[in-house]
Amino acid sequence: MSLLFSPFSIKGLQLQNRVVMAPMCQYSVEAMDGTPNEWHYVHYMSRAVGGVGLMIMEMTDVEPDGRITNHDLGLWSDEQIPAFAKIINGVHQYGTKIGIQIAHAGRKAEDAETPVAPSAIRFPSDGYKEPRELSTDEVKDMIQLFADAAGRAVKAGVDLIEIHGAHGYLIHQFQSPLTNHRKDTYGQHLEKFGVEVIEAVKKQIPSDMPLIFRISAVEYADGGYDLDHAIQLCHAYKEAGVDLFHVSSGGEGQAGQRKPGNYPGYQVPFARAIRESLSIPVIAVGRLEDPALAESVVANGDADLIAIARGLLRDPYWAIHAARQLGTEVKVPKQYIRAF
Repeated sequence: MSLLFSPFSIKGLQLQNRVVMAPMCQYSVEAMDGTPNEWHYVHYMSRAVGGVGLMIMEMTDVEPDGRITNHDLGLWSDEQIPAFAKIINGVHQYGTKIGIQIAHAGRKAEDAETPVAPSAIRFPSDGYKEPRELSTDEVKDMIQLFADAAGRAVKAGVDLIEIHGAHGYLIHQFQSPLTNHRKDTYGQHLEKFGVEVIEAVKKQIPSDMPLIFRISAVEYADGGYDLDHAIQLCHAYKEAGVDLFHVSSGGEGQAGQRKPGNYPGYQVPFARAIRESLSIPVIAVGRLEDPALAESVVANGDADLIAIARGLLRDPYWAIHAARQLGTEVKVPKQYIRAF
């Protein structure tokens, strides 16, 4: 039997298989109010029909100016809850579990009039604005925004929460010495903002609900942090309440001597290192859409779950096709059985 298509359990969550749909922004909100629409409904429902074990809804921001663009999702208002609930309830019909990735873009908020960040350091790419440094009181207010968004996600019926601490967004900006030059306690302790977000979110979710943290394991800019720093962060985040790490890399936006890989599985060693150092489950991601490769990552003990991103954009039924390639029977909707 394929390990990729074996069940997986953590806390109160049971997954039918270990295939995760990675969060991928759709930039498809039309009214600029952060609310999911019919595109999002069809997008997520089709992957549930396609047999994914867990999907993590795309980066969903805690305030309007926390979005990458005005066409992104948000959960800053109770009025947004029903649209999320419609998607979540629909996905559940097919045995798929679903979470929401809670986030803030920080200095990478392209459409904010004045982005905010731990320090007034502009993202080093054309088209980005210089951000304003958050005051210490504003940092504490921001932590509450994360907690409030998580509480709304719970009301919408999610199975888990993922906190986005990767790819150069706000939490990543706080945990990196490249982007955090603050003089207060949030600059003296680079893990502090992330820890307090985790602790605040934990208060909003049921005790048996898993909390995922997505982290960039390394930065590629010269002077950026390395894997040892990420592992130290992960120890602090685990102690604060994280149950599982979703391991990616990069996003700080600066070219350096260290380059990201452009080959399948290039981030898997990062996932394995965090898994072994912390004795905690991890999700591996990064060009893992070859079913044999995905299977080997789980079978080798590199990771517990496999996140598929672009592969699921190309093929909503990737999980069904992968299971068949690996010689495993998978539940197919009765309407499609004659095709198999």
